[in-house]
Amino acid sequence: MNHDDYDNAYIAGILKQARTIAVVGASANPFRPSYGVAQFLLSKGYTVHLVNPGQAGREILGQTVYATLADVPPTVDVVDVFRNSEAALEVTRAAIRLKDQLQIKAVWMQIGVRNDVAAAEAEAAGLKVVMDRCPKIEYAWL
Repeated sequence: MNHDDYDNAYIAGILKQARTIAVVGASANPFRPSYGVAQFLLSKGYTVHLVNPGQAGREILGQTVYATLADVPPTVDVVDVFRNSEAALEVTRAAIRLKDQLQIKAVWMQIGVRNDVAAAEAEAAGLKVVMDRCPKIEYAWL
């Protein structure tokens, strides 16, 4: 798939089919983009699981924070990656390992996050991939 440009139907399909999103790299700082995106997704009725090892066991936005993706309860439709491009590969590989257990369908890398190796591996494992996009912005467009 060409990850330089996405068809609106592809993006809309992911967002419309998703009910649960795991935000990997969630922040407790309300001024951080991951906080705002998680808050937005919650306001739109998504179940949001927050992942941040430094905040594990605490609550952000009234949601329990998990140390790793493996700690998140099933199901997770989309893994939203708020980590840098290099770290996105590790997160994607975790999503691939856990895709059956958590029923993961897509990996979404935030604005500024792109890892073509991660995308190729995820697609080879049957996952949909979005890179360098924000679900909050895409939701508003659609």
